[in-house]
Amino acid sequence: MVFAIPLFFFNISIFDGEIIVLQGTKEIGLPIKLSLSYFIGIGINPEDLKDIEGFHLVSKGYFLAACLLIGFPSLMAYRSYIANRVASK
Repeated sequence: MVFAIPLFFFNISIFDGEIIVLQGTKEIGLPIKLSLSYFIGIGINPEDLKDIEGFHLVSKGYFLAACLLIGFPSLMAYRSYIANRVASK
């Protein structure tokens, strides 16, 4: 929760993503840094989405999100578990 709250509620654009722009009849994917708050509708202006069909994370962005939301907290919990286990002996 400590890591997820700032990532979802503040505009921290560190995740690699792609926006889909409609130009004529063609859809063009443009690389961009995205924030997880965009996916829940916080920090994005409706007028900024005028020509944009959609946006999503790419594999590198998903990997970073998984590391920050699952990996790093898991490592901290494991370290705490090991420290408590050693201290109780």
